[in-house]
This record gives sequence, structure tokens and C-alpha cells, in this order.
Amino acid sequence: MKKVFVSGCFDLFHSGHVQFLQTAARYGRLYVSVGSDATVRELKGRLPIYSQRERLRLVRAVRWVAEAFVASGSGVLDFADDLKRVRPDRFVVNADGHAPAKEELCRSLGIEYLVLPRRPGRGMVRRSTTALVAQARVPFRLDLAGGWLDQPWVSRIAPGPVITVSIEPSPEFAGRSGMAGSTRTKAIRLWGMELPEGDPEETARVLFAYDNPPGAEFVSGSQDALGIVLPGANRLYYAGGYWPEQIDTLRDAETLAWLQRRLRLLPLGARPAGYSVLDRVDLRKAWVESLAWAAEACWQAIARHDAVALGEAVTAGFSAQCAMFPRMTNPAIRQEIDRVRRRAHGVKITGAGGGGYLILVTDDDVPGTLPVTIRTEPPAP
Repeated sequence: MKKVFVSGCFDLFHSGHVQFLQTAARYGRLYVSVGSDATVRELKGRLPIYSQRERLRLVRAVRWVAEAFVASGSGVLDFADDLKRVRPDRFVVNADGHAPAKEELCRSLGIEYLVLPRRPGRGMVRRSTTALVAQARVPFRLDLAGGWLDQPWVSRIAPGPVITVSIEPSPEFAGRSGMAGSTRTKAIRLWGMELPEGDPEETARVLFAYDNPPGAEFVSGSQDALGIVLPGANRLYYAGGYWPEQIDTLRDAETLAWLQRRLRLLPLGARPAGYSVLDRVDLRKAWVESLAWAAEACWQAIARHDAVALGEAVTAGFSAQCAMFPRMTNPAIRQEIDRVRRRAHGVKITGAGGGGYLILVTDDDVPGTLPVTIRTEPPAP
């Protein structure tokens, strides 16, 4: 019997994957290369929903699969060495998985390269992992001011608040964007497509613990978990601990609607692979105090519906962050900030910088920007 080889990430395993494997197996004995967790992160800008061990087990459970293994390489051609080991007669991809580099590799090895149209099985809905992730109702998080104070080694120098806003997901939001995307992926892995019911702060505690298992090299700040789970806008006051000493929430519908109309996101592109904002750090007390002051001013401006003051506070907080962590920006990002600054009351970068989005505080619909929808408190049953 002829040998057939396929490769893929097979994350959020669904009916489309099963249909593809069934169709590929019609061409011979089926060998499946499953992308590693590191490869998924490299190619998609996020961790997989399920680990490589789980994904491999799911693929092996499909009755048409003769042999499955985790790819030994990385990148688009992570399967190259495995392809040479198996020496199949055919390499099969679907239309979405076609790449010239794959076709050229097969040609060089004398392997037939076959591209299948992407069709769901009879009576089945067309599925894709990208679409399923986009359909997840788990929110993203924006940090408007005070980011980094959720790290004890910062708030021990000077305590202060972090101001977060929970926003509804959008298919347009990119991975590695500084909106707590990796923590959101953990939430999807933990609970599925929606956050669980129950006390939001306790839910955030569970997510924070899952996001930072014992032995983690770097602890993600709790503003990520809290910013995702707590609806509306929140003031998280840190004073040297991983968890805030006080949480103030803003759920007023009129104020949230006002804030929502003044926030826009300008895409900058994903952070580059290997980016680390911690390569250069300068934690002068004056800068940490400026960051804390700006975050408090941001909270007060939201309460007063003062867009100018809000923009000034957001910009001041961002300036303090850049003084503390110079690698948050680069010449290209600074050029983009200069380009849009006149259209906004204030500008900052999402998360730890290096890419992602610019958050604009503005009264204008700035071309090229995306609106946000602030997640409000769910209605009582």
C-alpha cells in the first residue's frame, strides 16, 4: 500500500480535521505529523488551546490514522526530517495548508504533492480552528494606565493602581497583541468558549493560578486575569503583592458607553519572536510614582467624563513606562505614534509593547483604527 503524509497543528480538534484525515487516508496508509507547541506559538503568535500531547492523542484516536507523531522540527516545514524518514508516496494538504515551500520540498524528494479542496462532510458545517477561536466569547483586556504595577518588584518601589477594561472579542484582534492574549488562551483551554458563572474575582484567582503554575519562570501579572474576567472598567490597587489590595469597579452604563466611544485601537503588528521588554530596565522611584499618579488621574478622568484629562493621563503613564522599560517602543512604533498624535487626546501601546496595538483616546474615527466594545455586567437571571 502507498504511504500518505499530512501535517498540521490540529488545535481545537473538530469535524473539519476528521473529514480531512478521512479523505487523505483514501490515498494510502496515513502518517500524520502534529506541530509542536513551540511551532504553534511561532506560526500563530499564541500558545495552542491544547498541548501537543493532547493533540497527538486526539489524532491517534482517528481510525483512519496509521501513525502519528509530534513534528521534530519547527516553522512551516517542521515536518521536513520526518518526511525524509517516512518517505511517503504522496504529501496531502488542504487548500488552506498549501505553501510553495511545501510543494518544492516534495518535488525535491520525488513525492507527489496533492492539494485537496476544503469541503465539510455530508451534513456537516464547515469548521476551522481560527473561526472557532474567534467565536469564543472570552474577553480580551486593555490596560489604560498603571501597567507593571501588578508586578511586586515594581509596586514595592511605589504602590498604585492599574486601570483595566474588559473588552468583547473580535475576529480582527491579533495574537501577541498585548491584550492578555496568552492568558485568554489559557482561559479557553480551562473553560471552553465562555467564562464560567460565579464570583468574578474567584474566577480570576483560578485563572491566575492556572496561568502561573508552580515553577513558572516569569509570573504574568494578575491584571491579565482580572482584566479579562471583571466586566467594565476596574481600578486594581497594588502595594507589593501579586494580588491587588483593593479592587474598585465601574459598571455605570452611561460612563462605560462614554469611555467606549473614545477608545480606538491602531494595529502595529505582532511582537517579533524572541521579544523581551526586560532586556533593559530602569526602575527609578520617580518614574514608578509618575506611573501610579497617571493611573489614578486616568480613573478620575473616566469618572468625570473628561476626554482631554483622560488622554493626558494615558500619555503620562505611557511616558513613565517607556522611561522604566525603554524596549517598549522602537523607531517604527514612535513614528506611528507621531503620525496619529494630533488626532488623539492621548496614546499608549498595549501591554508590554514591542507591537500589538496603539490605544488612542480620541473623539474621532481615526482611519485604520478598530473600535472596541466594553464588556458590561451580564444581566441577572
